[in-house]
Amino acid sequence: MEINIDQTRWWQRIYAAFIFFTRLPLWRWYEPPKECYRSVVEHWPLTGWLTGGVMALVLYFGNMLFPWPVTVLLAILARVILTGALHEDGLADFCDGFGGGGNDRERILTIMKDSHIGTYGVIGLILYFAMLYTCLSLMMPKTAALVVFAGDAYSKLLAGQIIMFLPYARTEATSKAHNVYRKFSVKAGISLFLQGILPLCLLLYITRYDLNLHWDLLVFIPCIVMYFLYYMMHRKIRGYTGDCCGALALLIELAFYLTVITLL
Repeated sequence: MEINIDQTRWWQRIYAAFIFFTRLPLWRWYEPPKECYRSVVEHWPLTGWLTGGVMALVLYFGNMLFPWPVTVLLAILARVILTGALHEDGLADFCDGFGGGGNDRERILTIMKDSHIGTYGVIGLILYFAMLYTCLSLMMPKTAALVVFAGDAYSKLLAGQIIMFLPYARTEATSKAHNVYRKFSVKAGISLFLQGILPLCLLLYITRYDLNLHWDLLVFIPCIVMYFLYYMMHRKIRGYTGDCCGALALLIELAFYLTVITLL
């Protein structure tokens, strides 16, 4: 018997989000109803509290044991292991599809679904990790920890909006995860906003006297990046895919970090 998603409990949907967006073996203890996975984006920033929090802890405490450049690499590695490179895989496919597919919608979608990585994907990942490493290396350990915790959640808040602006570009049967996300309800939208904005408020509050971080730039520059990527997806494939969501999250997060080091 199929279960309507509204019949599931809130903790089941959150549990499903952590199973979906991380590689923690939570499924060994409990497997939520399949319908719960349609709402995982509604709790995406909450999983960012975990992934960003792990990076923040490595950045803050790792510097007590290792040189700062090594600590930054370990922090990046920690998140890649925790998520199973889920979003990085999406970024590589996104670069391959939009880089090599031209303006042919079906070709772009076909390339993105191919499990092999191409030239654009390799270059995209190299540039992304190089810029991420450089941004974090230019910050002090305490600042980097706070910025990562805020940036991870806030970028997922913005990236999650894509499912409200565009339809899914494929059918559920042909999607990689065989899962299509549902649109947000008002309650889910408020919850998503709070999950993504609270870590940013924490960053601005703690650094209000120490750093020159303008909240308006931190908020709106990632929004501009989000709009540019939305426009590109709308024009080329008239929709979004799971790979697009992963690429959005990483590129918006990178824009957040670039804004921070510019302000610093």
